[in-house]
Amino acid sequence: MNFLFSRDSLYFCKIGKWQKRNKMKKIIGFFCCLLLLGACQQQKGYVINGTAKNVKEGKIYLQVFRNKMYFDVDTADIVNGKFTFKGKVEQPVLYGLIAGEMKYPVPFFLENKKIDLTLEEDGKTVTIPDSPLNDLFFLNAQEVFLPEFSIDQLVTEHPESPASAYYLYRYFTYQLPLDSLKIVRDKLAPSLATYPYVMELDSIIARLEKVEIGQTAPDFSLPDASGTEVSLDSFRGKYVLLDFWASWCPPCRRENPNIVKAFQTYKNKNFTIIGISLDKEKGSWLKAIADDQLAWTHVSDLKFWDSEVPALYGVRGIPANILLDPDGVILAKNLYGEDLQKKLAELLH
Repeated sequence: MNFLFSRDSLYFCKIGKWQKRNKMKKIIGFFCCLLLLGACQQQKGYVINGTAKNVKEGKIYLQVFRNKMYFDVDTADIVNGKFTFKGKVEQPVLYGLIAGEMKYPVPFFLENKKIDLTLEEDGKTVTIPDSPLNDLFFLNAQEVFLPEFSIDQLVTEHPESPASAYYLYRYFTYQLPLDSLKIVRDKLAPSLATYPYVMELDSIIARLEKVEIGQTAPDFSLPDASGTEVSLDSFRGKYVLLDFWASWCPPCRRENPNIVKAFQTYKNKNFTIIGISLDKEKGSWLKAIADDQLAWTHVSDLKFWDSEVPALYGVRGIPANILLDPDGVILAKNLYGEDLQKKLAELLH
């Protein structure tokens, strides 16, 4: 009779019995693995158990933020002020909730965890306990607009937080000079290198490096109001102001009279303007051109913030403008009010 010694069970057994028991262990082990895998998969997703104080019944929409816009990804019914969402995110990124008469989604960072969320009565804020990421995000939601806010300090103190990366990407790619932007970006933790906002931030920095003052502006082609393609290179030989704007942008509309003044003053002195609109509705775009008496070339692909030309020039906020010399070389950026008038007077006196 043959025997084997099992170090696991610490007793002798017959080979036949050992094989049977080993087979049973494998079967049990297999089902245990399935149970563990299911548990892990559940843990990798999110469950939002929500309470809406501002809406008792109706639909609520979960939206993902991308490139300054929100897109629907899921919807749920609100029943007696309660709602639930389930799903999975690859990384914690910004989402929003919108329901009832709310005009804008309420933003928050969605993580793969159980989330007890309350949409407050004002329809503008949410409360999420036990979420350090959202605590940091909410804490800076208003401060980021104050003149004394320091994005450098936020990133320095919280280099590994997706909230820091979001605020740098969302609000400071067009506020900081390129050199300063690169310095703050380098303070973000290496663990965020493949994070969506950091990857987009790196892409913006790469584009900005190609449109620095002194470099030749990259050519582009966009349709005008009649659908005819207009290329930048066709304006070589003139001073050109690339004016990025939109009908829905109040600061742009307030700046338009100043640009009209510049055009009327210098249009016969080898100067012109190309208006590049980030509109998405043609009617609104054309009405704003007529209402503001913008009598120069206008182009747009009507793709809002998904337009490729603003991205080509690293434009993250409007109004924005870029002044080119007759050879297409970038002379200046973001000249507003009297600064635009003075620069044109200097060049075209």
